[in-house]
Amino acid sequence: MKLKFEKYRIFLSRIAAVIGLFFLCSTQSYWETKNETLTFSLFFIGMILVAIASLGRMWCSLYIAGYKDNKLITEGPYSICRNPLYFFSMIGVVGIGCSTETFTFPIVFIILFALYYPFIIKSEEKRLKQLFGVEFEEYTKRVPAFFPRLSIFAEPENYSVKPAVYRKHIFSALWFIWIVGILEVIEGMREIGLFKSLWSLY
Repeated sequence: MKLKFEKYRIFLSRIAAVIGLFFLCSTQSYWETKNETLTFSLFFIGMILVAIASLGRMWCSLYIAGYKDNKLITEGPYSICRNPLYFFSMIGVVGIGCSTETFTFPIVFIILFALYYPFIIKSEEKRLKQLFGVEFEEYTKRVPAFFPRLSIFAEPENYSVKPAVYRKHIFSALWFIWIVGILEVIEGMREIGLFKSLWSLY
C-alpha cells in the first residue's frame, strides 16, 4: 500500500540523477589547479562519507530485506532512528558532493535533500501508521525521526535474514561508490582531452 507521493519517488530520483550527472560531467573544480591540498582533502572526506553511507545502508538493508511492510522493524539501526536509510543517504550525497572537489555540489545537494526528503519521510510514516497503528505511534514516541540517538541502541542476539532479498539490497546500497567511480572516469576522460568542461565551480 503506497501513497501517491511515494509512487513517483523513484521516477523523480532518476530524473534528478540524470540532471545531476549532466552537471557533474560538464563542470570541473575551480580549486583543481589552485589548491591541490584542498582538493585532496575534499576528495578524502568525500570517500570517508561515501564509505560510511554504503556500510550504513547495507546495515539497514540487513534488517528490512524481505520484511518491509510485513512487520515494523525497530531493532539495529531502526532502534536509534526511524529513517536510517535516509540518514545514511544524506551522508552519501554529501560525500559525493565533496568528491567533486568543490564546495558548490555538497551545499546544493544538502539543500535539495532538505527540500525533498522530508516529504518522502512524512509520506512513508503516514503509510506505516496505517499499517501498524498504535505500535508505530509508540515507536515514534521513543525513537527520533531522522538524527540517530545512540543511547537507545538495541539489537537482537540473533536475526533471521533472507539472503536472496538482501543480495539485491546490497547493489542499491553501493550506488554511492559507483557514482564516485563514474566521477573518476569522467575526470580521466577530461584529462586526456575527450571533452572539456563548460564551466568551473568553487
